[in-house]
Amino acid sequence: QVQLVESGGGLVQAGGSLRLSCVVSGSTFTINAMGWDRQAPGKQRELVAIIGSRGNTNYADSVKGRFTISRNNANNTVYLQMNSLKPEDTAVYYCRDYGGGWGQGTQVTVSS
Repeated sequence: QVQLVESGGGLVQAGGSLRLSCVVSGSTFTINAMGWDRQAPGKQRELVAIIGSRGNTNYADSVKGRFTISRNNANNTVYLQMNSLKPEDTAVYYCRDYGGGWGQGTQVTVSS
């Protein structure tokens, strides 16, 4: 059974930074693409960033240049470094294993 556990969310002022972590177990982590999605109140869930098994990355236009996704295959962890945060980044952030599985989500709130 795949389990994904996120951490690192919280409340931050606009312009600040947060780093999200997601520890994955029960997965073929090293060969799976991993990603972060988010869902703001009243909006659909959207892709934020994705990283392939070889480290290739892709980002939503709204976060390019501010967010960085990375992974550590030695400890089955994927990260999302978020800089220059904006109030519109406020959402629940979900870790996703493209081999099958989602985390429970972690709240990120950016105050203006």
